[in-house]
Amino acid sequence: MNAAPQVEVPPLPLYVDLDGTLIATDLLHESLLRLLKGRPASLVQMPGWLSRGKAAFKQEIAQRVELDVTTLPYRDEVLEFIREARAQGRRVVLATASDEKFAHDVARHLGLFDAVLASNGQRNLSGTRKLEAIQADARRHDSNDGGEFAYAGDRPVDIPIWRETAHAVLVTNSRSLESSAREAAPVTTVIHTPRARLWDVLYGLRLHQWLKNLLIALPLLPILPAVSHMPLDVLMRVPLAMLAFSLMASSIYVVNDLFDLEADRRHARKRHRPFASGLISIPAAAGMSAVLFAGSLILSATLLPAKFTLCLLVYLALTLSYSLRLKRRAVVDVCVLAGLYTLRIVAGAAALSVPISLWIFSFSVFLFLSLAFAKRYVEIATTLPSDTAALRSRGYLIGDQTFVLAAGAAAGQLAVVVLLLYLNDPLTAQRFSHPQYLWILGPLLLFWLLRLWLKANRRRLHDDPVVFAARDWVSRLIVIITVALIWLAT
Repeated sequence: MNAAPQVEVPPLPLYVDLDGTLIATDLLHESLLRLLKGRPASLVQMPGWLSRGKAAFKQEIAQRVELDVTTLPYRDEVLEFIREARAQGRRVVLATASDEKFAHDVARHLGLFDAVLASNGQRNLSGTRKLEAIQADARRHDSNDGGEFAYAGDRPVDIPIWRETAHAVLVTNSRSLESSAREAAPVTTVIHTPRARLWDVLYGLRLHQWLKNLLIALPLLPILPAVSHMPLDVLMRVPLAMLAFSLMASSIYVVNDLFDLEADRRHARKRHRPFASGLISIPAAAGMSAVLFAGSLILSATLLPAKFTLCLLVYLALTLSYSLRLKRRAVVDVCVLAGLYTLRIVAGAAALSVPISLWIFSFSVFLFLSLAFAKRYVEIATTLPSDTAALRSRGYLIGDQTFVLAAGAAAGQLAVVVLLLYLNDPLTAQRFSHPQYLWILGPLLLFWLLRLWLKANRRRLHDDPVVFAARDWVSRLIVIITVALIWLAT
């Protein structure tokens, strides 16, 4: 008696989730950010879209937004898993709750999927609805008699789907989700994703940028000999003002990073930032920004003068205007950056309730204009001729290098001239016991600026001069010498 021929069972089809699984972000959040940045007035229309259901809401946003899917933070381990499945002859389908427009864009870009199941404006393909769509697709293609399939997901909403799978694939860093999934389904593969650490959160807040807020103490310089006679509660306004400004600045840095996600992902270094890489989600980042903003305003309104709070609000408005529009205007952008630095000094004077010196104001404008030009020069100089789209979006061309170099160096030298004129003012000499020590500050500043621009010209300058100054031992030494000279003069 001959044995019955064995029927070869076709490999199970693999259905892969998109948001959080294939990519380390959510396309609804990405597209919503893009829409708010380009068309903030759309915020008024959103309640109406949402009243028609989540699928319609996603479709309305997708119709108004173009996403560059080539820059999305794809998970390499998941891509490799999909390639292995295809090599085994398995049918691979992208099954997502994102709008079908974005899902098809991703599928075309990767070229790894045989089909796409996605939300279409009438049906939001999530949870049990996604399960129904997957089961119908599996039966329709009849890859196996029972309509069995494997599914890769990353959220608790995927548990109903995993219950019906023959093989569950988890993409997560949550032990509780992994435990729940193992209770519900046969888990064959777990792809562990990185978890955000405290350092990642602190980096996202740009704590190193808080160094800029030392400028708030600069208005103390002209009245330094009389500081010992000032009331303690007035002097305490300086650290409080620094903290309030730092919290507000971090809040805005987070917003800026969210608005610049696509540009950061094209950048060799910035694409590893916590928000651009998807390590910290967009909702979490928005929550961080809101908490920092509230803390800054509460601190300022309760413990500092009203004029300082006004400076803080002007800083907020100017920074958001820069992020949304002004940074794409050549020359205007560097003037705004210089103004934001100088505004810190104005805010310091407002916190102390002292008049700001015209000398210090003028010196600050020229110095920070030079640093802002240095930042732009590095960006232009390090841009490849084949990759100028991001540069043009800032209003500059590669051919503008010479202009930016000349304007930045000239602004720095003007700052040195203003400083020397200030130190030569008889009123300045009257405020200090030994003003001759201060004369060394001019040559020191000139040396530092010339060295900075030489490094920029040699492509050895960090694209953020503040980071350069914080890491550079020569800059740190000059700061120590400057403090010592001011102490000797006092």
